[in-house]
Amino acid sequence: MLNLVLAAAKDSNNGGSVAFQLVFFGAIFAAMYFLLLRPQRRRVKDAQSLQKSINENDEVVLNSGVLGFVSAIDGDIVWLDIADGVEIRVLRSAIARKIDPSKEAAGGQPLGDTDDK
Repeated sequence: MLNLVLAAAKDSNNGGSVAFQLVFFGAIFAAMYFLLLRPQRRRVKDAQSLQKSINENDEVVLNSGVLGFVSAIDGDIVWLDIADGVEIRVLRSAIARKIDPSKEAAGGQPLGDTDDK
């Protein structure tokens, strides 16, 4: 197979070498891997670890922006308490992030921020 590629390169007079073309396409593949594939895999891995770490009484934010407290977990279904006496069922995969109470107050506002304007 490589002999056919080399023979075709010798027959054509395009001025480029086969080795340069192979290196060029390899560099394109490496750039695509490091710029697209690797960061996407990291985001997927982070999302999966977040979804596995969800427990009852955690405050979470959904992808849609809804905030609530986890009241129960049933497999891939999470029961979310969003107001007094109001619970919704959502998929575990709909959870965007978990709010850390030591860094943020209830409702997602950072501690120490005041809006007394």
